[in-house]
Amino acid sequence: MNKALLTGIFLTCLTFAGCGNGAKSSNNNETQAATEAAKTDSAAKKIVLFFGDSLTAGYGLDNQEDAFPGVISRRVDSLKLPYKVINAGLSGETTAGGNGRISWLLKQKIDVFVLELGANDGLRGIPVNETAKNLQSIIDKVKAKYPDAKLVLLGMQVPPNMGTDYTDKFKNIFPNLAKKNNMALVPFLLQGVGGVPSLNQGDGIHPTAQGAKIVANTVWSVLKNEL
Repeated sequence: MNKALLTGIFLTCLTFAGCGNGAKSSNNNETQAATEAAKTDSAAKKIVLFFGDSLTAGYGLDNQEDAFPGVISRRVDSLKLPYKVINAGLSGETTAGGNGRISWLLKQKIDVFVLELGANDGLRGIPVNETAKNLQSIIDKVKAKYPDAKLVLLGMQVPPNMGTDYTDKFKNIFPNLAKKNNMALVPFLLQGVGGVPSLNQGDGIHPTAQGAKIVANTVWSVLKNEL
């Protein structure tokens, strides 16, 4: 639910809870005016969509806003940039699942598309060519619907126990796709966080809130040039 709608609901609740019958008409008008103003402000902002898996969704964190897209959203707001950040992360998502889900999300206008998928494919040992094919299909759908949208790809790596051949081929998916599609690239999303126990939750995979801040800085170093 976006901030404009939340504002409207909150103000409406206050109107009915705290006012007598004689003041309802005036307060309702004020509420409607405030809601419309908030909608206008939101509509004027461009949309940055983060599309990914549990790393984007903020799995295991007490608050989704502590996930790296939430950290970036607060930075965007603090800099008063004309963008609204939407977190479309889904825990457990594979590239195949994302390819099936993306069309629904494209119903809303997207100005900057940030793609973070592939980690679950790698952990499951899904063939590299299949992962690359699914990611390319997602990119194609975004480009077809919004050809002017800026595209950012977040690179991922898998543990060495998957075998040198697989890990090398998997790592190369992301720079190859970025080059092919003229996308901005974050070479490795978990740079400085992956493999650091103090920055990860008990599963050793998902960042803590502190780790997510570092991830956000890594992404921001590239994303800021696209805004």
